[in-house]
Amino acid sequence: MTGATGFIGAALLPHLTGSGWRVRALYRPRAGRAPAASPWVEWLPGDLDDDGALGALVAGADAVIHCAGTVRGARQPDFDRVNAEGAGRVAQAAANTARAPRFLLMSSLAARMPELSHYAGSKWRGECAVKAASGKMRWTVLRPPAVFGPGDRELLPLFRCIASGFAPVPAGAAGRFSLLHVDDLAAAVLNWLAADTGYGETFELDDGRPGGYDWDTVVTLAGRALHAGRPVRRVPVPLSLLRLAALANLGAGRLLGYAPMLTPGKVREITHPDWLCDSHAFARATGWRPAIDFESGLARAYGTRNEKTV
Repeated sequence: MTGATGFIGAALLPHLTGSGWRVRALYRPRAGRAPAASPWVEWLPGDLDDDGALGALVAGADAVIHCAGTVRGARQPDFDRVNAEGAGRVAQAAANTARAPRFLLMSSLAARMPELSHYAGSKWRGECAVKAASGKMRWTVLRPPAVFGPGDRELLPLFRCIASGFAPVPAGAAGRFSLLHVDDLAAAVLNWLAADTGYGETFELDDGRPGGYDWDTVVTLAGRALHAGRPVRRVPVPLSLLRLAALANLGAGRLLGYAPMLTPGKVREITHPDWLCDSHAFARATGWRPAIDFESGLARAYGTRNEKTV
């Protein structure tokens, strides 16, 4: 497994070990930080540029789950190095083993529209790289939408604002989108492993809400979960201002050498009108069903008592 210390990977790891899987996980060693010891997890130091580490990672594996990815960057190579080239190297290492394992690529719904941003393009190129390297290896691609839950940092600023009683939302944004709780995504991976099917397929996943969400629905439901049901004041952010802030942030990132989140490409992603998913194909293949709706998932993540399951 790669990406075991990231948001999705860290949520997936206990689901795997709790289901009886022994996991060999790649991690980048850093001073003062070491992964938690576990009899079910073998931590392997290295990164996606280290062919020796990748070979050791996949040796003798029954399945490889590639979760590593980056969502921040100032230039296309910042994303491609991990999301495209890294995915291809892991797939190639797995395909080169004597008994090629099953291979699951954790991609993104953004790959459906690669022209929108460097991130979206890198995820699509990562899918292409895995398919090109796979040979006879059995591969599956998952494309989750926006994923939320404990440990999420992308949506956390919005949820903190809502918990405080106000919600900055793009002015005039009329798009609809799907969402998925990270525990439901982890359950989808376990179903894929158990079903041993769905190879050569790319699947989209969602939480099963008909018609998905719009910004008003998200603010209303999040207000019930995080603001004790009290009204949340919507603060429309003009798209011109959002684009200007994204340009400034991108320029600062390139000048100062940090990886920005808000960029012009990210604004195009946020304002794209259709990020709806349909997970019925994956459900038919694996028997997976989402179990956590948006409001309950937020309540669970923030420790409130508004929980319910669907």
